[in-house]
Amino acid sequence: MSRDSVQAGRPVIGHSAGTPSGSAEAAYLDLLARGASVEAYEEPVLLARAQGAPADRIAALERAKLLALRVRSELEGRRRREAELSALFETAHDLAGLRDVDAVLQAIVQRARSLLGTDIAYLSLNDPARGDTYMRVTEGSVSARFQQLRLGMGEGLGGLVAQTARPYVTDDYFKDGRFQHTLTIDAGVRDEGLVAILGVPLMLGPHVIGVLFAADRRARVFEREQIALLGSFAALAAAAIDTANMLTETRSALAGLERANEIIRDRSGVIERASDVHDRLAELVLRGGGVHDVAAAVSQVLAGTVEFTEARTAPAGALEASRAEGHAVRHGSHWIAAVAAGGELLGALVLRGHPDLDPVDQRTLERAAMVTSLLLLARRSAAEAEQRVRGELLDDLLDARDRDPRLLRERAARLRADLDATHVVLAARLDGPAADADEEAAARRRLWSAASHLAATRQGLAAARDGGTVLLLPLATGDTTTDLARRTARDLGTAVHQPVTVGASAPVTDLAAHPDSVAAAYTEGRRCLDALRLLGRDGDGAAAEDFGFLGLLLAGERDIGAFVDRTIGPVVAYDERRGTELLRTLDAYFACGMSPARTREELHVHVNTVAQRLERVGRLLGDDWQTPARTLEIQLALRLHRLAAPGRH
Repeated sequence: MSRDSVQAGRPVIGHSAGTPSGSAEAAYLDLLARGASVEAYEEPVLLARAQGAPADRIAALERAKLLALRVRSELEGRRRREAELSALFETAHDLAGLRDVDAVLQAIVQRARSLLGTDIAYLSLNDPARGDTYMRVTEGSVSARFQQLRLGMGEGLGGLVAQTARPYVTDDYFKDGRFQHTLTIDAGVRDEGLVAILGVPLMLGPHVIGVLFAADRRARVFEREQIALLGSFAALAAAAIDTANMLTETRSALAGLERANEIIRDRSGVIERASDVHDRLAELVLRGGGVHDVAAAVSQVLAGTVEFTEARTAPAGALEASRAEGHAVRHGSHWIAAVAAGGELLGALVLRGHPDLDPVDQRTLERAAMVTSLLLLARRSAAEAEQRVRGELLDDLLDARDRDPRLLRERAARLRADLDATHVVLAARLDGPAADADEEAAARRRLWSAASHLAATRQGLAAARDGGTVLLLPLATGDTTTDLARRTARDLGTAVHQPVTVGASAPVTDLAAHPDSVAAAYTEGRRCLDALRLLGRDGDGAAAEDFGFLGLLLAGERDIGAFVDRTIGPVVAYDERRGTELLRTLDAYFACGMSPARTREELHVHVNTVAQRLERVGRLLGDDWQTPARTLEIQLALRLHRLAAPGRH
């Protein structure tokens, strides 16, 4: 089949087969939604091969095709059972208003023949007066001899059914030696041209009053469901005969029929619910709903509470049993349906507080679990693709491989990131030893996944690098690099259930025009990360400005002016504005060993003047300005200030 012919015949399928990863399931969901033929399920694979798609793409399509065909088979079986139950319901309705027993029996035989798809169906009844069996109703028969056939008790396949009161089937009547052949019966069967015959007993209590048959003029194997269906029709036929003949067991037969009607009505209601959930799930898939939407829809149909839960929080034994059996399993008063794909447990659908679940409702829950797995796989494929693209862009910025600002901006815009905004580069790393290399690799993958999700939600970028993760996140107005670093450490640690340390760079701008600034900022962020770990602050987040004068060594550009401004800026500004000598007083104070008396002598002022000036310094720099750590920073800032402006001191 050529590509053009496939696209012309199925434009939607052809397009789906050529789309990126994640559309394999979409193509087959579209086929399921449209009720396509079995042959149509081969077209996405054929088109992918014709287009030269990669092997993993074709393999994904093959897996999706098999899964979709299973779903289609289940849906076809559901529709067939709906038709069967509908026919049983109609027959029961006929019996409720019984006027003509022959018309009812004729309808039963017609429906049995139609639903089983046989060439002929017929019903024989015992004649106690003559001691034999005669044909009562036939449908599809062409032989007059066969229609007038009378059988002695115990003769032919019908005799075997009557003797054992059990269904019997033969796929080749003339080669079957399990029952008594007679010339009369064989002649009638040969005249009709029958080969495969199924017979089920018509029972009134423990007694067989006749046999209901379905037969084909070719070899055929009757399935168990077909045998059960014919048995149901035989039961209704026996009830009709019992009612018409006004036997002494009439009251008992009517009670049984009433129970049968109740069952049929219940089955009809279940099928309506199943049809409803099918429509809802199809609509959810087509409009891009999520797993919680599926759970909500099934909750309404099953009149219970259905929740999606992660595999680690579901009951382990019940979850494993559900995956192994492929069915929902009961767990106390709940039902557990495993959500799995390719042997991987993705989670579970849990139906709570509904211990007595109808088999059809159970299959509805199982179908919802299967749809949930398809949605999760589709979401995962899309998320992983976006994470890879975000990581590739950040890698290019870190390595400065693509220096065209226009191309960088276009790539970022497709990911909803703005390279013209102010950003911060954050280096993140897991804390704590791993049990082995595999556990360490798994922990790093979790960190990368969590960082990628965080970057996507905040219009940033993330990539795995140097045994950890690097993030490029926009800095919001009014936010500080320290706040961003600590918040990121907290969010990542919560996501991976393990402490995560984060070092942040100073804000960087105009990344598209200056991509090399990202690499420099990353180096600064890693220095802060290493400093945090050396200081024993694992699981925390910080920027260079949080380390005082140590931040001068950590910062990529050694911003001395910023350090001086952060440390003694208020005092410098006060002197410039008021013409005071607070800086000179601080210099003398530290030079005199922080002694107010010696400072007074050095400055040749009254001791109260020194006290007032130091009090003013305390109000400007904070009450802790004389602690050892702060005094060290203030003295360094004073020296750097003198070096920067030597003419002023």
